[in-house]
Amino acid sequence: MIEPDTAGVFLKLLVLKTRQVDKLLAFYQFLGIAFIQEQHGKGPVHFAGQVGGTVLEIYPLLGDAGTVDQTARLGFAVVNLEQVVENLRTIGTSVTSPFQKSAWGHRAVVQDPDGRAVELYQG
Repeated sequence: MIEPDTAGVFLKLLVLKTRQVDKLLAFYQFLGIAFIQEQHGKGPVHFAGQVGGTVLEIYPLLGDAGTVDQTARLGFAVVNLEQVVENLRTIGTSVTSPFQKSAWGHRAVVQDPDGRAVELYQG
């Protein structure tokens, strides 16, 4: 088996497509991500935010472009996990695994407005 050379590999871009841009934008802003509105040429208006060295973009899923992918699972480290989860509850976020201590630090799992599992960590 050939071992991959991962020393120079970094995640630079993650694009989420949704039919409910405003709800998804609010959800990820509650995690602490600041977004700016962008539009490239005649492409759709979308939002971009920086997460470490990765750009997270939220794009509208237009017309008959298919269904939203609910199988992706994302993970974010946040500064104050309890507060973030509480803030997310105020906008109706489903908490599928409440705040608890784990081998990776304190962790909770929530669902973004499109139903993707989002793991939140502190510590």
